[in-house]
Amino acid sequence: MAVHRTRELVVRQRTHVANIIRGLLREFGRVLPTGAEAVTAFSKRHLKGVQPDMPEPANGVLGTLFYQFLGLNARIDGFTRLIESHCQRDADARRLMQVPGIGPITASAIVATIGDAKQFRTGRDLAAWLGLTPLSKSSGGKERLGHITKKGNHYIRKLLIVGMPSRALMTKRNPEKVDTWTAKILAGKPVRLATVAMANKAARAIWAMLTRLEDYRQPVA
Repeated sequence: MAVHRTRELVVRQRTHVANIIRGLLREFGRVLPTGAEAVTAFSKRHLKGVQPDMPEPANGVLGTLFYQFLGLNARIDGFTRLIESHCQRDADARRLMQVPGIGPITASAIVATIGDAKQFRTGRDLAAWLGLTPLSKSSGGKERLGHITKKGNHYIRKLLIVGMPSRALMTKRNPEKVDTWTAKILAGKPVRLATVAMANKAARAIWAMLTRLEDYRQPVA
């Protein structure tokens, strides 16, 4: 997990630098699209000499920030390659990457953090440990499910939830390849709630795969 923690720290640093860059550009009427890719592309153009109509001191500050931003990009890429290399050598990580929405970073973080998945009695216990189980609220004899608890391991919970929109996108692009459960959850809930539900379901599948050494099977209900 040391590589993961270091990579996450560098990602946060890059986000901070990107926000400074966006703020400086806004002062001169320039607005960049969201995402690190937009800042990366603008940085490379600026350092090649394609500079906006701004005072020279401001362009100089931007140049320094762009060098810092691109350097952080390179460090993130290096840590990512280390993680991907490790995943290819770890049988459990390779198995978890069969789950839609789980890539090398999420798979290796899960394996490194959870250790022996048999320490959890059920898949629901693992989902609860990750803070992905909804709170139960009863009123008038009726039970309603509230927000997720958000207790447990914040890093893995975030990785799982962030990875699930790719499944939602796949539903739109290739609906014939999507399992019945995912199609129903996306049809019946807002995307934000659906991705949390999919992360919960993925956590339960992860438990079964790690404890039984099984390959991924699409949910049917």
